[in-house]
Amino acid sequence: MLEVQDIIKNYGEEFKKNHKLMPYKLRAMNAIEKCRTAELGAHIDVCDECGYEKISYNSCRNRHCPKCQSIAREKWIYNREYDLLNVKYFHVVMTIPSELYLIAYQNQTKIYNIMFKATAETLEELAEDKKFLGAQIGFMEVLHTWGQTLVYHPHIHAIVPAGGIDKNNKWRNSKKKFFIPVKVLSRKFRGKFLYYLKQEKLEFYGENEYLKIQQNFDELMSRMYNKEWISYCKPPFRDAKCVIRYLGRYTHRVAISNNRLVKEENGEVTFKYRDYKDNKSIKEMTIKAEELIRRFLMHILPPRFMKIRHYGLLGNRNKNTKLAICKKLTNTANLEKLEISTLEILKKTLGVDFNLCPICHKGHLLAPNSS
Repeated sequence: MLEVQDIIKNYGEEFKKNHKLMPYKLRAMNAIEKCRTAELGAHIDVCDECGYEKISYNSCRNRHCPKCQSIAREKWIYNREYDLLNVKYFHVVMTIPSELYLIAYQNQTKIYNIMFKATAETLEELAEDKKFLGAQIGFMEVLHTWGQTLVYHPHIHAIVPAGGIDKNNKWRNSKKKFFIPVKVLSRKFRGKFLYYLKQEKLEFYGENEYLKIQQNFDELMSRMYNKEWISYCKPPFRDAKCVIRYLGRYTHRVAISNNRLVKEENGEVTFKYRDYKDNKSIKEMTIKAEELIRRFLMHILPPRFMKIRHYGLLGNRNKNTKLAICKKLTNTANLEKLEISTLEILKKTLGVDFNLCPICHKGHLLAPNSS
């Protein structure tokens, strides 16, 4: 099967010669190229039943590597199971206008932090308003920076419970539809985002150099205040299990997964994408391999940047206090969290025993010093 790793191996060196890369993007590119190859070393697993030995190459564990994210996703899903309440959940998406994309790309850490902050304050303040819910909620936000064809499209996904806890520690259910009108949501987010944007000292270069002139920047801000921003809420999930699987799809997704790649020939790569403007139909796009690498690297996040964040009842201050109260009020089982291995997590979540011996089908492949 064609992989992103193959594209980087075949065309990466030429790409590096033609493009000046930030060190962290270069590190990610090199990690993906070496993932599960001899360059990262290997280890031997031995079957505890028949003695069969298998050599396995080590993974790079880079969060942008398509090969490494499946295991990280399942571990994350397993741990999130203990935070979910026995209520419906909404999926909210907050976007910024395309006129601000280049500013965002040139100031990634600052703009992404503003997106998180503006989204969180919008949801928390409107939820606490008695006109809508009159309660504190707990929610998770995930940053994505791409569209289906890998173009730059920064946006926030928020998973929000259908209710919250009021000042009297009583649970308040939201309406069947999302409890905040979408226009109210998007306009408040717009105001907060632009307010915080104007407080930042931003970098402007290339096509954006004209914004160094204050009048030009002010004119852009004025246009953005007068423009309707796009925010939307999808129908609620059926139950908590659906939320968990859905969360996993969003939290550990990389810009393009290996299974979307179709073919690579004559310096071009063909990949599948979903066209949302055409009834979500699956289509194919062919671009230069160099262009695919360029688009892929646009979505490598700055070092140590947290792309998943928790707020309100799920924040660190409330997780062990108010969240416990909410579990009681919503008849949510208080599951005991068990410390289990990665392989056990994969078996529990996917139903597959990954270290079962392929020869005897009885024993398990273990490192020689494992007990």
